Amino acid sequence: MLYNFRGWHKNPRIMITFCLAFILCFLLSDKAVQFAREYETTMQIVEAFVWTFGDANSILLSSLLLLLLFADMPFISSGTPFYLMRINRKTWIAGQAAYMMAATALYLSFILIATSLVCMTQSFVGNLWSETAAILGYSGAGQAVALPALVKTLEMSTPYACMGTIFLLMLLYTLVMAFTMLLFNLKKGQLGGVIGVFAFSLYGFLLNPETIKAIFQLPDELMYKANVAVGWLSPLNHATYHMHNFGYDLLPRLWQTYAIFGVLIALLFVLSLRAIRTYNFHFPGTEGASPSAAGGGGSGAKAL
Repeated sequence: MLYNFRGWHKNPRIMITFCLAFILCFLLSDKAVQFAREYETTMQIVEAFVWTFGDANSILLSSLLLLLLFADMPFISSGTPFYLMRINRKTWIAGQAAYMMAATALYLSFILIATSLVCMTQSFVGNLWSETAAILGYSGAGQAVALPALVKTLEMSTPYACMGTIFLLMLLYTLVMAFTMLLFNLKKGQLGGVIGVFAFSLYGFLLNPETIKAIFQLPDELMYKANVAVGWLSPLNHATYHMHNFGYDLLPRLWQTYAIFGVLIALLFVLSLRAIRTYNFHFPGTEGASPSAAGGGGSGAKAL
């Protein structure tokens, strides 16, 4: 895992990913910041993150940037054959999974810090919702400017608790996506991994109440049932804070979402452990070498 991090400073894709992430945070959170400036109000320092990434589309866009970080999974270098001579394939892929989880958490932490920096000049750190949040939530202005500042968020949580929940939901969702890419990369190659992730993301993006209403021509009185169905079936909606049951509807509760994501991550990891047994390694700069110990697990890796 540490070996993968040590290579970050030499990898331009890493720098590009984080630069694009900062630009994305600036563009997505600018609505909230401009709203506060227009009304001459302050913001709690994590509110920009809460309002920005309480929205499913923002979560989707930020997660897709991980394609740049993880497109070449599993991460193979000229030193990989020597690792595989000392450890078996399952241990090696477990290390890759640990790196992937740590890198995802670091990436999301950067997004949290970036959104906080965007509104830093007019923010405070106290664990109270700001006047900006109150205006957005109680006046309906949040809906008008496409910010998910809902009354139930203001009344049932505090800024830091809400931020922590949204961060965890994003982390679990992006890990499901990353493990999906890992499995498809092992089974179908890097192109298969990219296609698999786009299919996963497109499924979540298209599975929304308005799409279901258009396809099945549902009357308005059935839209609540469609909303509940989407809340349960769409991974992207599971990652969206306000698409949860806080005591008065049939949407999934937070603990149920955590359990579903946890089961999916564990399942994808187990399938990746099975896939690595027959994976053909391609080691850069070691043509002709065949580390028979690669895997210590029976199916000798090939250096092609």
